[in-house]
Amino acid sequence: MAPFAAFARNRRSAAIVAIVLGAVAFLAVNTLANIWFRAARLDLTQNGLYTISDGTRNVLRGLQEPVTLRFFYSAEQAANFPNVRAYAERIRDLLDEYRSIAGANLVLEEIDPVPFSEAEDAAVAAGLQGVPTQGGDPIYLGLAASNTADGQETIPFFVMEREAFLEYDLTSMIARLAQAKKPVLGLVTNLPLDTGPGGLLASMQGQSEPFVAYSQLVQIFDVRPLEQDFDSIPSTIDALIVAHPKALSERALYALDQFVMRGGRIIAFVDPVSEISQLQSQQTGEPVQGATFKSDLWLLKSWGVSFNPDEVVLDRARAQQVQYGGNAARPVVAYPVWIGLAADPDPQKSDFDAGDLVTSSLTKVNLASAGRLTPAEGATTAFTTLMRSSDDAMLASAEMLTLQADPDALMRMFLPSGERYTIAARLSGPLKSAFPDGAPKREAEPGGPPPAPLAAHIAETANANIIVVADSDIFDDRFWVQAQRQGDQTMAVPIADNLAFIASAAENMLGSNDLIGLRARATSDRPFTVVEDLKREADARFLREEEDLNARILETQEKLQALARTDANGDPAAIGPEQAAEIERFREELAATRARLREVQRELRSGIDRLGSILAALNIAAVPALLVIAAIVMGALRRRRMAAAQAAG
Repeated sequence: MAPFAAFARNRRSAAIVAIVLGAVAFLAVNTLANIWFRAARLDLTQNGLYTISDGTRNVLRGLQEPVTLRFFYSAEQAANFPNVRAYAERIRDLLDEYRSIAGANLVLEEIDPVPFSEAEDAAVAAGLQGVPTQGGDPIYLGLAASNTADGQETIPFFVMEREAFLEYDLTSMIARLAQAKKPVLGLVTNLPLDTGPGGLLASMQGQSEPFVAYSQLVQIFDVRPLEQDFDSIPSTIDALIVAHPKALSERALYALDQFVMRGGRIIAFVDPVSEISQLQSQQTGEPVQGATFKSDLWLLKSWGVSFNPDEVVLDRARAQQVQYGGNAARPVVAYPVWIGLAADPDPQKSDFDAGDLVTSSLTKVNLASAGRLTPAEGATTAFTTLMRSSDDAMLASAEMLTLQADPDALMRMFLPSGERYTIAARLSGPLKSAFPDGAPKREAEPGGPPPAPLAAHIAETANANIIVVADSDIFDDRFWVQAQRQGDQTMAVPIADNLAFIASAAENMLGSNDLIGLRARATSDRPFTVVEDLKREADARFLREEEDLNARILETQEKLQALARTDANGDPAAIGPEQAAEIERFREELAATRARLREVQRELRSGIDRLGSILAALNIAAVPALLVIAAIVMGALRRRRMAAAQAAG
């Protein structure tokens, strides 16, 4: 008995020692993991949203001089806000990764701006914004960055709605500070990009709000607007955006032609219907010339592309859902004039060219009343489609859209061509001047000095590089930006990659590609395609029912008119039994058809609800069930191995 008791005591002692050693090992492993693997994480998102991009690594490793980042975080004030604490940890981890990649050229400081301290004064002086709490003490969660040349950038507050853009916001800030000077980007436009739709009048009243895309371009580039009546382009400009210009003079067209001939890069946005211009006309109350609503460039054909400013692409498969008060049964309807181009893993189905750096990372771009581009006959440049419609599309008259804006009417008359229309294209390769005889003759102003001499005429170039987009409403905030407010701060949160395309195209033309994939990746969208398909199917059924109803109403009205009688004096006769029965039948048909319309809507809702129930069941029950099944299988395999080992022994 004594040996058994000793064995039991030894076994208990060994168990206690094992538990103690296990606890010590657990604490040691966690401590070491917190030190060594603090920023380690497994990114299972489809587009690698939480993995440091190659573009970020290139920017960080390319730093030539130190950049200092001061991360302000009110740890004590954020103690009762788990979401803020978690986001601060995410930011800290990412900044640590940046420092490890950049080495000595990235200096990172973390500062806790305790209330009424010098650190809080430094945060306020840097332009950071504190968000007040119920206790009265504000929470600071921002970043101040600087370089050795007095360049400064700030993120006043890390708004959690922009978490998907965190890497882009940080990397673009560092990239701007690392530049000795911003790249120069010329701008020729008739759009109120710098003032918003209110135009000059709103600007004079202090109520102007630049379009978000323009504000971002100004941050990234040294944007130099050119008056539209120019006859030369400064040599300091290497790339030029021409966005919905007015009818340019022959001198200005020649300047654009020669800009391309000497190696300049152009991104041209033309439009069959400029909804920005229409909105500007409505808000200012001033009539706008009809030519302003559409734009074209005479040079396009010489560059190798054809564009008809009288045609608009309608796309049923890419139609955006819009609020529409003309149909009480369906206040939200599909509008095929406003389209959202979408990426697809299958390159043949995607609306973007996966082989071009500018469009390879795009997920969604929202456009309005876009036109189509085709290769010009006899073109010497290569025509590469960058963005295109789906094959459930058709062409419509731009004039017709100004008269017929009813979404349901457009859907009823929709006849898909089965063709995918090019909306944006890259033109590259050899190109001859559109002015074979040289510069157009220029007359001196009466009583003025003779015009300045122009540079020598260049007849051709071997490496033209031009991007043409058949839409200028890509700049319009209404189609791709949602405003999110955090305290006193309003942040623009993109819902589409419009800016990613515009800025990436400009950077690509200027030879800088590090931020292109990163910018588009930030706005990665995973739409519920099955739900969208259900809505489109129900919309089509609804419109068919509505069309039948209208036909029956017209038919009944014609019958009622035929039944109407007058007496010998021309006075209406009294309604007879036949007319009364016909009227009653009409009312019954109207009620029945309306009931069928409501049934279509109920079926749509029930279909979406069923899909939601299935997804909920998969999330709630299927995953645990799979884990249980896996545990049972592993247990069975273990028992089988133990049984085999015992049999062998």
